[in-house]
Amino acid sequence: MKIGEKIRLLRMQHNLTQEELADRAELTKGFISQVERELTSPSIATLVDILESLGTNLQDFFNHEVPEKVVFTKDDVAVKSDPELKSEMSWLVPNAQKNAMEPILVHIEPGGETPYDDPHDGEEFGYVLKGQVLLHIGSKKFKVRTGEAFYFPAQEGHYLSNRSKRPASVLWVSTPPSF
Repeated sequence: MKIGEKIRLLRMQHNLTQEELADRAELTKGFISQVERELTSPSIATLVDILESLGTNLQDFFNHEVPEKVVFTKDDVAVKSDPELKSEMSWLVPNAQKNAMEPILVHIEPGGETPYDDPHDGEEFGYVLKGQVLLHIGSKKFKVRTGEAFYFPAQEGHYLSNRSKRPASVLWVSTPPSF
């Protein structure tokens, strides 16, 4: 794990903003931001100050792995809008490609659809949070409404479309990650 990423995870575990950490370590928020994004490296003395502000030291910082992140916030979400398809996909867990499943929040405007997903090993699950969608699996179509779920092996190409007059939102989980 990179130093900046490890500092960011420790900061978040302590529920500190970058500004709060910067104040404690007598640094600037901009510097903390650059360190966390791996745009700059702190000197050893500055790293010691940052780590002390986070309740740890050099030895513990480099000898122990930071626990895997469990809770994800809106700041972790990556969003991709596709105006042509009238849809937006939000990856709820960063770097989910290394995990067994990939949760995505999908918003589809009336007349819109998600990108086509080629057949692959694994399974797909979805839960319609709002509106209704058509689930396309190969040449088959299934109407799925608010409060209903779908689950299928991903051995045929698939996508969602919204033929209604209202926006739709779906929590979609793909395994293995494929988006």
